[in-house]
Amino acid sequence: MTFNKPWKIYAIHHSHTDVGYTERQEKIQQYHVDFIRQALHILREIHSGRRPEWTGFKWECETFWPVETFLKRANDQEKIEFAEAVRRGDIGLSGTYLNMSELIGKELFESMIERIRSYGESIQAPVTSAMTADITGFSWGYGQVLLDAGIQNLITCIHTHHSMYPLWKKQHPFWWEMPSGERLLTWNGEHYMFGNDLGFIPGIGGNYTTKDEFDTSKGVTFEIAEARIHRYIDRLEQDGYAFRFAPVMFSGLPTDNGSPNPQIMEFISEWNAKYGEQITIVPATLEDFFAEVREHAENHPDDIPVHRGDWPDWWTDGVGSTPKHVQVFREAQRVYQKVKRLDPQCEIVSPESMKDMEYQLTLFAEHTWGYHSSVTEPWNPFVQELGLRKEAFAANASTAAHRALYDILEQKGDALLSPDRPMKFKLYNPFDYVQEDFAQLIMEGWHYDLIKDGFEVRDVDSGELYTSQLSRATRGVIVSIPVTLQPGEEKTIHIQAVNSNIKKTATCNDYVGSDRMMDLDITNDEQPFKITSTYIDTPFVTIKWTKGAGITSWIDKHTKKDMLRQDRNHHAFTPVYDVTHAANVQEMYEVRRKMGRNRKGPDAVISTGVLTKAEVISQGDVYGTVQLTFEVAGCSHYSLLVTAYANHPRVDVAVRLHKDSVWDPENLYISLPFGSPITSGTEELWIDKMGALTRPRKDQLPGSLADYYCLGDGAAYVTDHDGVAIAMPDTPLIQLGSLNHQFRLLNGDAKLQQDPGHLYAWAMNNYWETNFSATLGGFYEFRYLVAWGEQYHTPEAAMNACRSMNAGILAWRVR
Repeated sequence: MTFNKPWKIYAIHHSHTDVGYTERQEKIQQYHVDFIRQALHILREIHSGRRPEWTGFKWECETFWPVETFLKRANDQEKIEFAEAVRRGDIGLSGTYLNMSELIGKELFESMIERIRSYGESIQAPVTSAMTADITGFSWGYGQVLLDAGIQNLITCIHTHHSMYPLWKKQHPFWWEMPSGERLLTWNGEHYMFGNDLGFIPGIGGNYTTKDEFDTSKGVTFEIAEARIHRYIDRLEQDGYAFRFAPVMFSGLPTDNGSPNPQIMEFISEWNAKYGEQITIVPATLEDFFAEVREHAENHPDDIPVHRGDWPDWWTDGVGSTPKHVQVFREAQRVYQKVKRLDPQCEIVSPESMKDMEYQLTLFAEHTWGYHSSVTEPWNPFVQELGLRKEAFAANASTAAHRALYDILEQKGDALLSPDRPMKFKLYNPFDYVQEDFAQLIMEGWHYDLIKDGFEVRDVDSGELYTSQLSRATRGVIVSIPVTLQPGEEKTIHIQAVNSNIKKTATCNDYVGSDRMMDLDITNDEQPFKITSTYIDTPFVTIKWTKGAGITSWIDKHTKKDMLRQDRNHHAFTPVYDVTHAANVQEMYEVRRKMGRNRKGPDAVISTGVLTKAEVISQGDVYGTVQLTFEVAGCSHYSLLVTAYANHPRVDVAVRLHKDSVWDPENLYISLPFGSPITSGTEELWIDKMGALTRPRKDQLPGSLADYYCLGDGAAYVTDHDGVAIAMPDTPLIQLGSLNHQFRLLNGDAKLQQDPGHLYAWAMNNYWETNFSATLGGFYEFRYLVAWGEQYHTPEAAMNACRSMNAGILAWRVR
């Protein structure tokens, strides 16, 4: 086979970093440190003249995590050798700390990328290129963080298992435009071990990516490589490929976390001797490859298109397989953000403690969700151990973050437990936006007797009296007050017992029966705040529900409109559960594999929750709460604690559930039918993607995922004159695509114009056949905080409201 012009294949030798999928995390770490030492040994052998046949060998460090660990364990000579190899271009550095899920927040990601930038500068080898492997998408803000750190180029090696590449084609470059207008040169490449299947390493490789007729049970021979490489180049030409070069990634062994292998040079020498005039294979680093891409871009700018928008990650659905630990992680990440603002110069929390906190957070947010046989042998002690180790990163991050916060608050005068502590609190807003929220002033249980007969809450400085409400909690009491804090504002609040002088006696209009039950709906125009067993009525909203159906209306009393969309498939916060039954235990793997880009099988059994009971829990001057209990398949208990506020357009919903243990693949969705159809244009749906405000299906790459998204703090429907903000502190996944098994639509498909995009929180799933948790059984509480009004008429204002509600008011006890 001959070609009109000569070709060049850039062979990029790397090891895919996958933490916890194939081995214990510390063993993987040990492997990768040794891989760098092996690469240095190979280079040493070359430069000494002992192995001239390896001349030209290059190694690309796919992520910085192994490099960072190597630098901690290396001796001085190894550190010098490594830095010299990087400067020579024999070893490449990638501007990627690990292959991340979309759980990681902007500030945390910036800190981890700064480690890479700082090291590159320290050895006079700036890192300007990054690669990712396996993962299938990136928050829009991800690219901006890379650009801000001086990284100008990104190459992706997407794994299309249960996913797909964007732009309708792979092995294709584009300029990825950020919200700022800056552009990141991006190469949308092949699978990260495509070169193994092509035959780069003799005797290693298969047909995972090529899917051809060759028998590779004994590896890929040179003869198979000849056929495959020529076919591949021919296919690129037939497809109208505009370049005479292409990158191909490969590993030294047929596994994730594989070592360097100098045999690649033997193959390249043999290949180039035979076919070099037509197709030259060149060992390369990312910098080598992107130098050629940029030269081509200068000479042929029209060959590289510009695409703007988010790049949703297909694999971020893994967060739904460990919902409890994701909840812990997200709270820890919010505490981390507070710590950075409270102690920006690390005067209280040491830099080492901050680095450990960031490390624990990052290792949990890394894309691997468990050991590779988690579903097929969930009882295996090794499977359980690896799962616990992954989850421990979230727990360790939580411990580190809260320890740091408590240390800071102690320095700020936090009054620790002692006799005669005054009921005095400091409130502080560490953020750059206004916080309008409800402060929770938490005290020990014995304070109840001090204030149960009456109390008041005042601002110590201004004397302002706050509306307040007392509630009892396990071993404690909570006083809730509405408060507004400007950025950086601090208030001191004092709770004092007062004699209410209210004596209890029988009255002629006492509607609480002798059975101590209040279940009469007494209409009273002078009572603007009512919590009943059939509806909630505040000055801002009327919410109604009916037995069986659930919450059927949510009327904004200012606009007189129902905030729930009329075309909804399910009512507000109704659970929707599906399960795809495997024929037997042996089918647990296969029934999941066949789902493809669906997350359920064609025979999935779908169940909708049925409201069976409503009960008033509390009502006071600040808020009232009703509990709605549903029956739904897959759950022994599912209830909503709906809390409405007397003087604010806000409703908090806590979803409490006891999830059954089910081995079959399953999903649980929670309906959030606010706004209007995504195609209507009357209200726009906005979400936060690593700090970048994004409209799903509008601000995203063509050909990318259009079914579900991983968001930062919440979602908002916004018009020119008002909006509704839905904060989601615990469950980051939302679903917009159909809940039915069907052919999935990618962004830009004309048929999406007929898809209304119903909004659901995708709370949990266990559909993946390898490394998801096999069971979701257990107790959970997921919170959804809904606020609305004219003040949310911009996406920035609505998303700041989500951030504020999720963060809560920072309060601590003072003397």
